[in-house]
Amino acid sequence: MTVRHSGADSPRAAARAIDALRRGWPVTVAAEDGALRIMAIEGADMVTLADFDADGHADILVSAARAETLKLTNQLAAANPDRPVLVARTPWIDRDVAMAIADPVRDLASPLKGPFAARTLVAPQAASAALRLARLAGILPAYFVAEGEGASELTVTADAITAYDDAAHLAIATRARLPVSASEEAEIIAFRSPDEPREHIALVIGHRDASPPVVRLHSECLTGDVLGSLKCDCGPQLHEALHQIADAPWGILLYLRQEGRGIGLVNKLRAYALQDQGYDTVDANVRLGFAIDARDFSVAARMLDLLGVGSVRLLTNNPQKVAGLEDAGIRVAERLPIILPTNPHNEKYLATKRDRTGHQL
Repeated sequence: MTVRHSGADSPRAAARAIDALRRGWPVTVAAEDGALRIMAIEGADMVTLADFDADGHADILVSAARAETLKLTNQLAAANPDRPVLVARTPWIDRDVAMAIADPVRDLASPLKGPFAARTLVAPQAASAALRLARLAGILPAYFVAEGEGASELTVTADAITAYDDAAHLAIATRARLPVSASEEAEIIAFRSPDEPREHIALVIGHRDASPPVVRLHSECLTGDVLGSLKCDCGPQLHEALHQIADAPWGILLYLRQEGRGIGLVNKLRAYALQDQGYDTVDANVRLGFAIDARDFSVAARMLDLLGVGSVRLLTNNPQKVAGLEDAGIRVAERLPIILPTNPHNEKYLATKRDRTGHQL
């Protein structure tokens, strides 16, 4: 593979870099202070790692939050999720040890003995951009970092990563009538962006009139929506929202492909494993190196704009959804709560949402 520099500043370069990282390919991240050639630790195997780093000298880039566990930073530094830390590579740190460094779920099964040593970052701006890129890709923010020229699928700049916006080019792909159990008068509309592989869905229920529709922003939850998980309230909220929309003059369910509050299915399951170790849903996300809530509600605003909707009655307990829509230009005329019973498996989860992320009834 050779490094491709053309279009590195384009926001679409970030989309290509995200795809490359998910495939386990190396990319180069460039910023004003230099460039770093990186390979996602969770995407590497013995063959691809040997091609990327034949001498076994590539250091390991992690977030400050993860470095705190390795005793390489303090709590104040770890509070900045974008602060990168470079871990010096030693001969005993092979791919398996590197994966244990990257994934906090393994800490109980494979305690990290160390000692680990931090190295000075030669390009901290590029390193911070690389961590942001990992989070956009839904992979653990941990890389092998190699110096000098070598294999790289493409180059992406820090500015392109900052400018990445999967809502910017979202467009309606197709639509069709779809009778559902909540209402036979429904139309499904699919939205697609050339920058993003995930397709979002709107379900318009009832007959449109001049009143603001009842709208529910529902983030995809495979475990709750499809499998009936009792760990969350997503499945019951989805069905309750559909019935409340059907009882209104008209409304829209926006089904957003932002699994696990935007960290992706695999990382959500990692967060579940951390919850089994005693962490709540907030601390689990942070320990993995992600934001407490990584969703982008501008995607929902873009979908509503494409549907010609500028004012809504929003069905939610989450004030961040209200703020997210209004910041993107959608007026929230009214917030409508969703009130559902708890169960023994989700009581702690719902209490955490109330006490730590401001959910209201």
